[in-house]
Amino acid sequence: MSPAPASAIAASGRPGQDARLSGPALALTMGEPAGIGGEIALKAWRAGCAAVGGAAPPFFVIDSPDRLRTLASLPGCDAPVVPIADADEAAAAFGAGLPVLPLRAAVCAETGRPDPKSAAAVIESIDTAIDLVRRGRAGAMVTNPIQKAPLMAAGFGFPGHTEYLQHCAGGAPVVMMLASPRLRVSLVTVHIPLAQVAAGLTVEKVENAGRITAGALRRDFGIARPRLAFAGLNPHAGEAGALGNEETEIIAPAVAALRKTGIDASGPYPADTLFHEAARAAYDAAVCMYHDQGLIPLKTLDIERGVNVTLGLPWVRTSPDHGTALDIAGAGRASPSSLISALQMAADMAQRRAAADPASG
Repeated sequence: MSPAPASAIAASGRPGQDARLSGPALALTMGEPAGIGGEIALKAWRAGCAAVGGAAPPFFVIDSPDRLRTLASLPGCDAPVVPIADADEAAAAFGAGLPVLPLRAAVCAETGRPDPKSAAAVIESIDTAIDLVRRGRAGAMVTNPIQKAPLMAAGFGFPGHTEYLQHCAGGAPVVMMLASPRLRVSLVTVHIPLAQVAAGLTVEKVENAGRITAGALRRDFGIARPRLAFAGLNPHAGEAGALGNEETEIIAPAVAALRKTGIDASGPYPADTLFHEAARAAYDAAVCMYHDQGLIPLKTLDIERGVNVTLGLPWVRTSPDHGTALDIAGAGRASPSSLISALQMAADMAQRRAAADPASG
């Protein structure tokens, strides 16, 4: 995702209560070191993970302790940094400060100036979190935003976290969802140019997105019978073919196939009338055809509490819904609200999975 405007995420954290939850601590990745990831991690610890009305479990960051100590001098970021040698130490260390599992790779980027030389550290942080959560050493992984261009310049062959995590999980279909208390949207296509969206839609892809979304709403969000509303691709949902055939040839058949399996799916609906208050009351998640079709309404309605969730993975992964915010990095102005929401959601999802299948962790 591209960076959110500075005005949309600028705020300051506030101290709150420390919180505890059974199970391993959450693993938080470094993200783009030139961005705001370190600042919001420090602020999230200071806020006690309660700034948006709920408590989250202890978490640790896979990062450079020296880098974070430097960032702790910024306004609102003054949190103690506690290096740990093992993820198992995080829960006990959390009360004393922000636990940090040190990286081996060097972090070269300066605040506000991404550097491909830091790509190895960024990827190491992600890979370490994946390894820990797979082995049950972390309760879930929460990812700070990354900057795609420097990673690709260093040879990283994926357009974003979602695609990389899918690759690491063996290539099975996954779905990108953005979720907040006011709206949930999942996407059929993600990080592809708008000009390629229509060609990228198939009945199978739309049906998979609906099936994975419905399954995640039951398993991870505790919704026994989820209701899905599918957006059309074209204006007026194609106007019965007058404005495009994707609705009649792709989306409607996928919706019909889902209904045959017992999933409460409806649509396709015109996207311009799918997100007002009355419409949102009729579904638990909207399935959108492309990135901005879903993310624009979500971020307009609730950017402070929005969370990026990867559905379909064998482990829990969440992330803030904003980008790296290079324009305000280093100013101490970044709000931790979306990160705190991501930590809370990851904890809730992990607990539901563990309750349903204790062997899954």
